Amino acid sequence: MSTRVFIDGAAGTTGLEIHERLRSREEFELIVLDDAQRKDETARKEALHEADVAILCLPDDAAREAVRLAAGSDTRIIDASSAHRVAEGWTYGFPEIVGPKRIAEAKYVSNPGCYTTGFLSFMGPLTADAKESRVFRLSKTLLPLDWPYSVNAISGFSGGGNSLIARFENGMDIAFRTYGLTLDHKHLPEMQKYAHLEHAPVFAPSVVPAFRGMLVEVPLNLEAISKHRGRKLGVSGIDAELSAWYEYSDIVTVFEDATPSELLLRRTEAPWDGIEIYVAHSEDESQVRLIARLDNLGKGASGAAIQTLNIMCGLPETTGLRL
Repeated sequence: MSTRVFIDGAAGTTGLEIHERLRSREEFELIVLDDAQRKDETARKEALHEADVAILCLPDDAAREAVRLAAGSDTRIIDASSAHRVAEGWTYGFPEIVGPKRIAEAKYVSNPGCYTTGFLSFMGPLTADAKESRVFRLSKTLLPLDWPYSVNAISGFSGGGNSLIARFENGMDIAFRTYGLTLDHKHLPEMQKYAHLEHAPVFAPSVVPAFRGMLVEVPLNLEAISKHRGRKLGVSGIDAELSAWYEYSDIVTVFEDATPSELLLRRTEAPWDGIEIYVAHSEDESQVRLIARLDNLGKGASGAAIQTLNIMCGLPETTGLRL
Protein backbone atom coordinates (compact mmCIF):
# COMPACT_ATOMS: atom_id res chain seq x y z
CA MET A 1 0.00 0.00 0.00
CA SER A 2 1.44 3.37 -1.03
CA THR A 3 2.00 6.25 1.40
CA ARG A 4 -0.14 9.33 0.73
CA VAL A 5 2.00 12.47 0.61
CA PHE A 6 0.82 16.07 0.45
CA ILE A 7 3.36 18.76 -0.42
CA ASP A 8 1.99 22.01 0.99
CA GLY A 9 3.74 24.74 -0.97
CA ALA A 10 4.50 22.64 -4.04
CA ALA A 11 4.82 25.74 -6.26
CA GLY A 12 8.08 26.93 -4.62
CA THR A 13 11.61 25.87 -5.55
CA THR A 14 11.94 23.15 -2.89
CA GLY A 15 8.35 21.94 -3.30
CA LEU A 16 8.69 21.65 -7.08
CA GLU A 17 11.87 19.58 -6.73
CA ILE A 18 10.29 17.25 -4.17
CA HIS A 19 7.18 16.80 -6.32
CA GLU A 20 9.27 16.07 -9.41
CA ARG A 21 11.29 13.46 -7.56
CA LEU A 22 8.37 11.71 -5.86
CA ARG A 23 5.81 11.60 -8.65
CA SER A 24 7.35 8.55 -10.36
CA ARG A 25 7.96 6.57 -7.17
CA GLU A 26 5.50 3.74 -6.67
CA GLU A 27 5.83 3.87 -2.88
CA PHE A 28 4.00 7.20 -2.77
CA GLU A 29 0.65 8.58 -3.83
CA LEU A 30 0.77 12.37 -4.19
CA ILE A 31 -2.19 14.47 -3.09
CA VAL A 32 -2.25 17.45 -5.46
CA LEU A 33 -4.29 20.64 -5.22
CA ASP A 34 -4.92 22.76 -8.29
CA ASP A 35 -3.98 26.44 -8.42
CA ALA A 36 -7.36 27.56 -7.11
CA GLN A 37 -7.22 25.19 -4.13
CA ARG A 38 -3.62 25.81 -3.06
CA LYS A 39 -4.57 28.93 -1.09
CA ASP A 40 -7.96 27.68 0.05
CA GLU A 41 -7.82 26.88 3.75
CA THR A 42 -10.55 24.24 3.63
CA ALA A 43 -8.92 22.39 0.74
CA ARG A 44 -5.51 22.51 2.42
CA LYS A 45 -6.94 21.25 5.72
CA GLU A 46 -8.63 18.33 3.96
CA ALA A 47 -5.39 17.45 2.16
CA LEU A 48 -3.38 17.71 5.38
CA HIS A 49 -5.80 15.36 7.17
CA GLU A 50 -5.97 12.93 4.24
CA ALA A 51 -2.20 12.55 3.94
CA ASP A 52 -0.06 10.03 5.77
CA VAL A 53 2.85 12.47 5.54
CA ALA A 54 2.74 16.19 4.75
CA ILE A 55 5.85 18.06 3.58
CA LEU A 56 5.68 21.79 4.27
CA CYS A 57 7.56 23.97 1.77
CA LEU A 58 6.21 27.25 3.04
CA PRO A 59 7.26 30.53 4.68
CA ASP A 60 7.56 30.20 8.44
CA ASP A 61 4.18 31.71 9.38
CA ALA A 62 2.38 29.61 6.77
CA ALA A 63 4.14 26.49 8.05
CA ARG A 64 2.91 27.18 11.57
CA GLU A 65 -0.59 27.66 10.16
CA ALA A 66 -0.34 24.33 8.32
CA VAL A 67 0.54 22.56 11.57
CA ARG A 68 -2.50 24.16 13.17
CA LEU A 69 -4.69 22.98 10.27
CA ALA A 70 -3.33 19.44 10.61
CA ALA A 71 -4.11 19.31 14.34
CA GLY A 72 -6.30 16.36 15.32
CA SER A 73 -5.08 14.17 12.48
CA ASP A 74 -2.57 11.31 12.45
CA THR A 75 -0.60 13.02 9.69
CA ARG A 76 3.17 13.06 10.17
CA ILE A 77 4.85 16.29 9.13
CA ILE A 78 8.20 17.20 7.58
CA ASP A 79 8.71 20.96 7.75
CA ALA A 80 11.26 22.41 5.31
CA SER A 81 10.87 25.93 6.75
CA SER A 82 12.80 27.34 9.71
CA ALA A 83 9.65 27.60 11.85
CA HIS A 84 10.22 24.51 14.01
CA ARG A 85 13.95 23.78 13.88
CA VAL A 86 14.50 24.51 17.56
CA ALA A 87 10.88 24.05 18.70
CA GLU A 88 9.84 21.70 21.49
CA GLY A 89 8.22 18.51 20.29
CA TRP A 90 10.01 18.50 16.94
CA THR A 91 12.79 16.14 15.87
CA TYR A 92 15.69 17.66 13.97
CA GLY A 93 15.87 16.05 10.55
CA PHE A 94 19.60 15.43 10.27
CA PRO A 95 19.87 11.64 10.61
CA GLU A 96 23.67 11.63 10.45
CA ILE A 97 23.76 13.80 13.58
CA VAL A 98 20.66 12.90 15.63
CA GLY A 99 20.38 9.28 14.46
CA PRO A 100 17.83 7.77 12.04
CA LYS A 101 15.95 5.97 14.84
CA ARG A 102 14.68 9.26 16.29
CA ILE A 103 13.44 10.35 12.88
CA ALA A 104 11.82 6.99 12.16
CA GLU A 105 9.76 7.29 15.35
CA ALA A 106 8.89 10.98 15.06
CA LYS A 107 5.58 12.55 14.11
CA TYR A 108 7.03 16.02 13.57
CA VAL A 109 10.39 16.48 11.83
CA SER A 110 12.02 19.79 10.90
CA ASN A 111 14.48 19.93 8.00
CA PRO A 112 17.80 21.58 8.85
CA GLY A 113 18.71 24.82 7.12
CA CYS A 114 21.01 24.46 4.14
CA TYR A 115 23.91 26.42 5.68
CA THR A 116 23.42 24.61 8.98
CA THR A 117 23.62 21.25 7.22
CA GLY A 118 27.12 22.10 6.02
CA PHE A 119 28.11 23.55 9.39
CA LEU A 120 26.83 20.63 11.46
CA SER A 121 28.21 18.00 9.10
CA PHE A 122 31.63 18.62 10.63
CA MET A 123 30.88 20.60 13.81
CA GLY A 124 28.28 18.07 15.03
CA PRO A 125 30.79 15.21 15.38
CA LEU A 126 33.55 17.47 16.69
CA THR A 127 31.39 18.96 19.46
CA ALA A 128 29.66 15.69 20.35
CA ASP A 129 30.09 14.36 23.87
CA ALA A 130 32.77 11.70 24.31
CA LYS A 131 30.12 9.01 24.89
CA GLU A 132 28.67 9.81 21.43
CA SER A 133 32.08 9.83 19.77
CA ARG A 134 33.03 7.16 17.25
CA VAL A 135 36.62 7.10 18.55
CA PHE A 136 38.10 6.89 22.02
CA ARG A 137 39.09 10.26 23.45
CA LEU A 138 39.82 11.62 26.88
CA SER A 139 38.35 15.08 26.30
CA LYS A 140 34.61 15.56 26.72
CA THR A 141 34.39 17.16 23.28
CA LEU A 142 37.06 17.40 20.60
CA LEU A 143 36.39 21.12 20.02
CA PRO A 144 35.61 23.44 22.95
CA LEU A 145 31.99 24.53 23.30
CA ASP A 146 32.93 27.98 24.61
CA TRP A 147 35.11 28.96 21.64
CA PRO A 148 34.19 32.03 19.48
CA TYR A 149 33.62 30.26 16.16
CA SER A 150 32.97 31.98 12.86
CA VAL A 151 31.27 30.57 9.77
CA ASN A 152 31.97 31.71 6.22
CA ALA A 153 29.64 30.43 3.52
CA ILE A 154 28.69 30.98 -0.10
CA SER A 155 25.60 29.65 -1.82
CA GLY A 156 23.92 29.60 -5.20
CA PHE A 157 21.10 32.10 -5.52
CA SER A 158 18.28 29.52 -5.63
CA GLY A 159 18.29 29.38 -1.83
CA GLY A 160 16.95 32.93 -1.66
CA GLY A 161 13.56 32.09 -3.18
CA ASN A 162 11.78 33.53 -6.19
CA SER A 163 12.67 37.18 -5.54
CA LEU A 164 16.42 36.56 -5.34
CA ILE A 165 16.31 34.17 -8.29
CA ALA A 166 14.65 36.93 -10.32
CA ARG A 167 17.35 39.43 -9.32
CA PHE A 168 20.12 37.14 -10.55
CA GLU A 169 18.35 35.83 -13.66
CA ASN A 170 16.74 39.03 -14.96
CA GLY A 171 19.88 40.77 -16.11
CA MET A 172 20.97 42.43 -12.86
CA ASP A 173 24.74 42.86 -12.75
CA ILE A 174 25.43 41.04 -9.46
CA ALA A 175 28.82 39.35 -9.13
CA PHE A 176 28.68 38.72 -5.37
CA ARG A 177 26.14 39.39 -2.61
CA THR A 178 26.90 39.27 1.09
CA TYR A 179 24.08 39.66 3.56
CA GLY A 180 23.05 38.91 7.15
CA LEU A 181 24.95 42.04 8.14
CA THR A 182 22.84 42.54 11.27
CA LEU A 183 24.25 39.17 12.46
CA ASP A 184 20.84 37.70 13.26
CA HIS A 185 20.49 35.09 10.51
CA LYS A 186 17.65 32.61 11.03
CA HIS A 187 20.04 29.63 10.92
CA LEU A 188 22.00 30.74 13.99
CA PRO A 189 19.69 29.23 16.65
CA GLU A 190 19.95 25.74 15.14
CA MET A 191 23.69 26.06 14.60
CA GLN A 192 24.18 26.91 18.26
CA LYS A 193 21.70 24.38 19.64
CA TYR A 194 22.79 21.28 17.74
CA ALA A 195 26.52 22.01 18.04
CA HIS A 196 25.92 22.61 21.79
CA LEU A 197 27.80 25.92 21.66
CA GLU A 198 27.82 28.45 24.48
CA HIS A 199 27.92 31.34 21.98
CA ALA A 200 26.26 31.70 18.60
CA PRO A 201 28.93 31.72 15.89
CA VAL A 202 29.62 34.82 13.81
CA PHE A 203 27.98 33.91 10.51
CA ALA A 204 28.99 35.51 7.19
CA PRO A 205 26.78 34.17 4.36
CA SER A 206 27.14 35.26 0.74
CA VAL A 207 25.55 34.47 -2.62
CA VAL A 208 27.28 34.02 -5.97
CA PRO A 209 25.84 33.88 -9.52
CA ALA A 210 25.41 30.09 -9.60
CA PHE A 211 21.94 28.55 -9.40
CA ARG A 212 22.77 25.85 -6.88
CA GLY A 213 25.68 24.63 -4.76
CA MET A 214 27.18 25.68 -1.45
CA LEU A 215 30.46 25.85 0.47
CA VAL A 216 30.37 26.24 4.26
CA GLU A 217 33.58 26.84 6.19
CA VAL A 218 34.76 27.19 9.79
CA PRO A 219 38.40 28.32 10.17
CA LEU A 220 40.25 27.12 13.26
CA ASN A 221 43.51 28.15 14.90
CA LEU A 222 44.47 24.78 16.37
CA GLU A 223 47.43 26.22 18.24
CA ALA A 224 45.19 28.66 20.13
CA ILE A 225 42.51 26.03 20.71
CA SER A 226 45.11 23.59 22.08
CA LYS A 227 46.29 26.21 24.58
CA HIS A 228 42.69 26.93 25.55
CA ARG A 229 41.94 23.24 26.12
CA GLY A 230 45.24 22.50 27.86
CA ARG A 231 45.66 19.55 25.52
CA LYS A 232 47.10 19.24 22.02
CA LEU A 233 44.55 19.06 19.21
CA GLY A 234 45.93 17.97 15.86
CA VAL A 235 44.61 17.39 12.39
CA SER A 236 44.83 13.62 12.89
CA GLY A 237 42.31 13.78 15.73
CA ILE A 238 39.84 15.76 13.61
CA ASP A 239 40.33 13.41 10.65
CA ALA A 240 39.87 10.32 12.83
CA GLU A 241 36.63 11.59 14.39
CA LEU A 242 35.03 12.65 11.11
CA SER A 243 36.14 9.55 9.21
CA ALA A 244 34.85 7.22 11.93
CA TRP A 245 31.57 9.15 12.27
CA TYR A 246 30.77 8.75 8.56
CA GLU A 247 32.50 5.42 7.95
CA TYR A 248 29.29 3.72 6.84
CA SER A 249 27.54 6.70 5.27
CA ASP A 250 26.56 6.60 1.60
CA ILE A 251 25.77 10.30 1.72
CA VAL A 252 28.71 12.00 3.47
CA THR A 253 32.29 11.64 2.22
CA VAL A 254 35.25 12.77 4.33
CA PHE A 255 38.44 13.58 2.44
CA GLU A 256 40.85 12.55 5.17
CA ASP A 257 44.19 14.37 5.23
CA ALA A 258 43.59 15.78 1.74
CA THR A 259 44.09 19.51 1.30
CA PRO A 260 42.82 20.43 -2.20
CA SER A 261 44.43 23.20 -4.21
CA GLU A 262 40.98 24.73 -4.76
CA LEU A 263 37.27 24.07 -4.37
CA LEU A 264 34.87 25.33 -7.03
CA LEU A 265 31.19 26.09 -7.41
CA ARG A 266 30.13 26.07 -11.05
CA ARG A 267 27.35 28.14 -12.55
CA THR A 268 25.65 24.95 -13.75
CA GLU A 269 26.11 22.53 -10.85
CA ALA A 270 24.29 19.22 -11.31
CA PRO A 271 21.65 18.30 -8.67
CA TRP A 272 23.24 16.25 -5.90
CA ASP A 273 22.24 14.96 -2.45
CA GLY A 274 25.61 14.24 -0.88
CA ILE A 275 28.08 16.17 1.27
CA GLU A 276 31.85 16.34 0.94
CA ILE A 277 33.92 17.34 3.99
CA TYR A 278 37.46 18.67 3.70
CA VAL A 279 39.97 19.29 6.49
CA ALA A 280 42.38 21.70 4.81
CA HIS A 281 45.38 22.67 6.94
CA SER A 282 48.68 24.48 6.99
CA GLU A 283 51.88 22.50 6.68
CA ASP A 284 52.60 22.84 10.41
CA GLU A 285 48.94 21.99 11.22
CA SER A 286 48.56 25.09 13.36
CA GLN A 287 45.61 26.29 11.25
CA VAL A 288 42.69 24.40 9.72
CA ARG A 289 39.79 25.24 7.42
CA LEU A 290 36.86 22.83 7.90
CA ILE A 291 34.86 22.94 4.68
CA ALA A 292 31.64 21.23 3.57
CA ARG A 293 30.52 21.18 -0.05
CA LEU A 294 26.87 20.39 -0.78
CA ASP A 295 23.88 21.29 -2.94
CA ASN A 296 21.68 23.83 -1.16
CA LEU A 297 18.65 22.37 -2.99
CA GLY A 298 19.76 18.76 -2.45
CA LYS A 299 20.98 17.71 1.00
CA GLY A 300 20.28 21.31 1.95
CA ALA A 301 16.55 21.12 1.11
CA SER A 302 14.63 18.66 -1.09
CA GLY A 303 17.13 15.81 -0.81
CA ALA A 304 17.06 16.06 2.97
CA ALA A 305 13.24 15.97 2.96
CA ILE A 306 13.23 12.85 0.77
CA GLN A 307 15.85 11.16 2.95
CA THR A 308 13.69 11.92 6.01
CA LEU A 309 10.55 10.70 4.22
CA ASN A 310 12.29 7.43 3.36
CA ILE A 311 13.31 6.90 6.99
CA MET A 312 9.83 7.72 8.33
CA CYS A 313 8.29 5.25 5.88
CA GLY A 314 10.71 2.42 6.69
CA LEU A 315 12.50 2.58 3.33
CA PRO A 316 16.28 2.56 2.69
CA GLU A 317 17.23 6.17 3.36
CA THR A 318 19.09 6.64 0.05
CA THR A 319 16.15 5.54 -2.11
CA GLY A 320 15.64 8.11 -4.85
CA LEU A 321 18.60 10.22 -3.79
CA ARG A 322 21.08 11.56 -6.33
CA LEU A 323 24.47 10.38 -5.10
